[in-house]
Formats: sequence, C-alpha cells, structure tokens
Amino acid sequence: MNMPAARGQTDNSATSAKIAFDEVRLVLFDLDGTLVDSVGDLAWCANEMLHSLAMPKQDPEAARNWVGNGVERFVKRVLTNDMQAEPDAALFKAGLEIFNKLYAKHASDHSEVYPGVFESLERLSKLDLHLACVTNKPEPFTSNLIEALGLNVYFELVVAGDTTPRKKPDPMPLHYAADYFDLDYGAFLMVGDSSNDVLAARSAGFGIVCVPYGYNHGHDIAESNPDLVVGNLVELSEMFA
Repeated sequence: MNMPAARGQTDNSATSAKIAFDEVRLVLFDLDGTLVDSVGDLAWCANEMLHSLAMPKQDPEAARNWVGNGVERFVKRVLTNDMQAEPDAALFKAGLEIFNKLYAKHASDHSEVYPGVFESLERLSKLDLHLACVTNKPEPFTSNLIEALGLNVYFELVVAGDTTPRKKPDPMPLHYAADYFDLDYGAFLMVGDSSNDVLAARSAGFGIVCVPYGYNHGHDIAESNPDLVVGNLVELSEMFA
C-alpha cells in the first residue's frame, strides 16, 4: 500500500482547540484517500479502458493525482492526461461506458483499507456518535466497495456522489447528512484528505479534520487550512477520549 509519510503536520495541541470534540455528534468520513487506498483498482480499470480504446496506457501512479472529483472527471483526466482538459465528446462517452463496466466488477480487487481505520471506527462506534460516509464516488461503486472491505457495518448513512444533485466541494452532500440526522451543524465533523473536503466542510459550517496521505492532486493538504491535520485516524479517535 502506498501510504506516504505525513507532510505539513500542524501542531495538534494548538489546532485541536478549534474543534470541541466533546460536542461532536456526527462524524462524516470521505472514502477514497481517507479510509481506502483505491488507486490500484482505479488505475487498472483506467488502463484497461485505454487499451480497449487503442490508446497508450498511463503510469498507474498518475491516477493518484486524478482522483477526487467524481468518476466522470477521473475518466476525462485519464483520456487527456490533464487535470482540466475536455476530451472529444464521443471518446469520453465510449470511455466512460467502458470504465464503468470494468469498475463495477473490479472496484475492490486491489483496494485496501488504510492502517488504523478499523481500529478508529471501532472505537468511535462505541461512543455517543453517529458515523456516516460522504464520497464523490457514485453508486453502486460506493456500496460495493465499502461492503467488500467490511466498512459498511460502521455507517448509519452513506452519501454517494449521485445521492444529491451536486458533489463536494459543494456543501449539498454534507447538508443532506445533516438533515438526515436532524442535528445542529455545529455538532458535525468532516474527515477527509483533499481540498474538496475542506471547501465542502467550510461551506456547510462543519469542522474539518484531514489526513495527509490521501489524494489531493499532489498538494500538501495543510495548505488548504483544515482545522486539524492528523497523521492517521487512530490519532483522531483518541481525541474524542
């Protein structure tokens, strides 16, 4: 598993004061890059798609920087080898159809839960907290992946990339979760790995904690100024004690 050393760690003793952990009642977790290292399957499906389209394959590690804005944008980045470029419409339609079929069958072949995730979720599940997952990955990929990896037992709610009309960094998926649990926004905490998570949490009025090992397009997550950066989720779960 590719889990880089923590970069840009903030001073936990100073920044954790921004979050009243004893008042948090719901913790929302991002999926890819926060709970699961899913690049292996995404990269394999991407290269199989390119092969089907008679296009040269990409370096699998490049996929690490392309994750984070939903499947459609990921496929566009694979096809163009660029973060923002738009491929030919017919090519994109064909590529997306191929990729979706591949990923539906191979979403959990090589994906792995990051170290400490199960320990952290188990600890948090025994506290007076609700746990939910909010991801830009669409259904049914999301449910298939978390069930295959055994994460589904911890979540009362899963908000996928197509559950609401808009994805992160829009706050809509987070507000959807807030309305589901009928709790004050000040009692919510988002846990993620990317600037999308930070922007969504800020717009929603939630606290935001980030891990430094995920998919943030190659940028140090500390530059996005989350409330707190933790080395791993065990470190986060300990703060609730």
